[in-house]
Amino acid sequence: MTDEINFSDTEKAFSELKSIVARLRAPDGCPWDREQTPSSMKKYILEEAYELSEAIDEKDPRQVAEELGDLFFMMLLLADIYAEADLSFLDQAFAGIAEKMIRRHPHIFGDVKVNSIKEVAANWQAIKALEAEERGEKHSVLGHLPKSLPALQRAFRVGERSSRVNFDWVEAEDVWAKIAEEEQELKEAIKTKSKKNIEHEIGDLLFTLANMARLLEINPEDALQKTIGRFVSRFHIMEDIIRSRGNELARCTIEEMDEAWSEAKKL
Repeated sequence: MTDEINFSDTEKAFSELKSIVARLRAPDGCPWDREQTPSSMKKYILEEAYELSEAIDEKDPRQVAEELGDLFFMMLLLADIYAEADLSFLDQAFAGIAEKMIRRHPHIFGDVKVNSIKEVAANWQAIKALEAEERGEKHSVLGHLPKSLPALQRAFRVGERSSRVNFDWVEAEDVWAKIAEEEQELKEAIKTKSKKNIEHEIGDLLFTLANMARLLEINPEDALQKTIGRFVSRFHIMEDIIRSRGNELARCTIEEMDEAWSEAKKL
């Protein structure tokens, strides 16, 4: 038996959620929901998006469904705030993205023929460039990546986009020379004791490492998050080991912590 989406139930649930948001935002609704503004909503939307991303990593469909629901709620709340000034705001949002997806997929909704994902991406970029030109805007291959993106993720995406015009290394192994160059420049910057220079060179080194990860088909943001997760897990185990010996972390010598850390790694 295969699972099928019951669109009538989905539409009913979506309509009910919109009604709940409207009720919360009503004059006699929830004070917290009523005082929200587009600016105040930004942090909550980002938090929910990150929680959804974490749920995806956990590979738990039920948790993904819960976090997706939380994110939908925040987006509908934001839409309701804007709808106070324009009652058709949500309709405009849906119609706008529908029209955009149809326009950018001429190989599905038109008569354009493509033979690879690379050709799909090239068409997408050409259409985006035409859209920018029609709006009187300057188009860049790099597009517009939000500055609020995590830095490693933004570095990954910038490198990904610049590679579309072959502004890139050929192989991941080719990056080693650049890493060695940036490492040496960082060492020299440290000798100057200039925080500005050190920051500059650390940034260069991290950007280069992010691009090596991309060429190896590894997302550096995901890789670092997993490393942090392993560190936190082992650190907690180390704390438990030290407590089990009747000691506290703050009173331990570095040798005692190293010993407990090595034991935690084995566990």
